[in-house]
Amino acid sequence: MVDYKIIRDSVHGSIRVDSEFLPLAEAPELQRLHSIHQLGLAYLVYPGANHTRFEHSLGTFAVAGRMCDSLGLEPGEARLVRAAAFLHDIGHLPYSHTFEMVLHEQFGIDHAEISRRLIRGEDTVLTEAESRVLGKHVSVPEAIERMGMDPREVARLLEGGAAQGPAEGLDRHKGQAHFNSKRYLSQIVSGTVDADQLDYLVRDAHYTGVAYGVIDLDRLVETFDVFNGDLVIERGGLSAVEGMLVARSLMFTSVYFHKTVRISELMLAKAVEGFGPEDIYSMHQMTDATLLSRLDSEGGLCGEIATLIKYRRLFKKAFALAVTDVAEGQWDTIDRLGDMKRRRMVEEEIATRAGLEPGHVIMDVPSSELPVSEPRMCLTDVRILQHKKVRLLPKLSPIAAALQTRRAHDWAVMVACPERHKAKVAKAAEKVLGL
Repeated sequence: MVDYKIIRDSVHGSIRVDSEFLPLAEAPELQRLHSIHQLGLAYLVYPGANHTRFEHSLGTFAVAGRMCDSLGLEPGEARLVRAAAFLHDIGHLPYSHTFEMVLHEQFGIDHAEISRRLIRGEDTVLTEAESRVLGKHVSVPEAIERMGMDPREVARLLEGGAAQGPAEGLDRHKGQAHFNSKRYLSQIVSGTVDADQLDYLVRDAHYTGVAYGVIDLDRLVETFDVFNGDLVIERGGLSAVEGMLVARSLMFTSVYFHKTVRISELMLAKAVEGFGPEDIYSMHQMTDATLLSRLDSEGGLCGEIATLIKYRRLFKKAFALAVTDVAEGQWDTIDRLGDMKRRRMVEEEIATRAGLEPGHVIMDVPSSELPVSEPRMCLTDVRILQHKKVRLLPKLSPIAAALQTRRAHDWAVMVACPERHKAKVAKAAEKVLGL
């Protein structure tokens, strides 16, 4: 009797999913991710970027499994980590990170919190109509319990594990039982260098066709270790870690914060801002297609933007202040523009001055969004183990130290609008922003 399935993945090859994990793979919470683009609207710039959150979840599951094997984790720990890795993204709204700021403003939460609620069984991705069609099915928390685990323990691994200060002279991994905390379990799933990033960097580079996400995954996996309850990397893996951090930084600049990708995502977010709180909170029950259909049916600005996205008639950059042109002391002013209420007021003022209807001017302030949508972006505090002592990577690597201050975006502020209105919006933005 076959007690596993082999799933062929375009990045990692054949991925083995043991029978105990199959109910998780078949649960509605994970299956919905087949209909969520991994890179949101990036396919409008990189036509190959049509891969899904399910593919990424499967890849993260595979990488986490390799890390567990390399670390020699006991079966119970490995099962817990692999389940959390498989489920880490089930709370994503349509188009992935596109609506993180909207969600944060409305409820003060992110997609990871929705994932934890779904894992604990406190919410569902199914509407009442869908539940009636599917009938009896195994949910994520039920599947976890059938594996002999507590859904709350799995959910806790998605909170990340903060590392303690460097400790010296302590025995390694196999003698870790006397420590009260096993932070390495959550750090494998959500840390400075984790299974999530190790999959999405390689996967996103593969599907977009850019060369920046190439990392030495094999070397990294081989050099992971556990020290004083934390996930660390042995000194021999330092170059591989540097390469991963550089790849991450370049992927943000060239793909995730590509100007046209950002404009398209901000257009869609502008349409969704018109939803009520209940509709925004229930967006995790939607897919990319159902959201676009909903916007189209709303008419008005929502329908207009849905049509523009569908046929790639995107707003164009009218005004931008480059990061390199920001004077000392200006960043506080710029960061204040990132507050969503303040941003809306400024957008409306620019639109009014330019004679446009509200909603036809959008402003991007990346420095205020990155801490919400990707808080790990600037983290380089990888713990390097050498001679039973731990040092943080920036102390050993000038590359890592430089990346701490490198910004992933080329502009500090950008204003976009329909192409035919660029000239007058540019003039209005200069007057209103005064930058």
